[in-house]
Amino acid sequence: MTRLKVWDIPVRLFHWGLVGCVALAFYTMKTDGAPFVFPIDIHARAGYVLVGLLLFRWLWGLVGSHHARFSGFLYSPARMLTYARRLIGGRPPVFAGHNPLGGIMVVVMLLSLTFQAVSGLFLSDDIFFDAPLHGLVERSTARTLAGLHHLNANLLIGLIAAHLVALLVHRLKGERLVGAMFTGRKPLEGAPEDEPAGGLSRPTASPWLALVVIVIAALPVMWLWNA
Repeated sequence: MTRLKVWDIPVRLFHWGLVGCVALAFYTMKTDGAPFVFPIDIHARAGYVLVGLLLFRWLWGLVGSHHARFSGFLYSPARMLTYARRLIGGRPPVFAGHNPLGGIMVVVMLLSLTFQAVSGLFLSDDIFFDAPLHGLVERSTARTLAGLHHLNANLLIGLIAAHLVALLVHRLKGERLVGAMFTGRKPLEGAPEDEPAGGLSRPTASPWLALVVIVIAALPVMWLWNA
């Protein structure tokens, strides 16, 4: 068994930052928000950070390390179906990064989260809070976005639940996905099907490139935070 370095530090920081922001956003809307005095303001600020995190992930999915790139984990429908059949059969093929079903789930979740974060920038509670871009749309448009924002929140709950179930299924099959997102390394038996062209090399990316992408992603967060 080998312990392959799969997830780079930027991906791991993104993942746990995302978990924190989403948890805080749901908490401040689905509860009374204690101990926060104005939970809607905390909810909004969690959304601003979420905008930056998602912008980073979309960009890192284009220029980041091998397993972070969309090209490294998006597969054809036929490949996804084959993987699903082998998973149900109890002997799924080994993947270092996201498997074919996990890869498409990542993109669906990113799209849903992006809509949630962006749509929230146009909303208002008509009492204490106006989002930074609320004044750019008509009142009717803002109300439509508010309805979709609410519906998409319920969709996100379903996606998160499916993600947790998938983690449990893979854990029962001996694949420790959560631990790999902490350490960056994943134990593998044999060569994975998504092995890079150069072999099982470390999936590195330039730290300077990562810094540039982080700065780009941070700019809208700083503007929204102070808007």
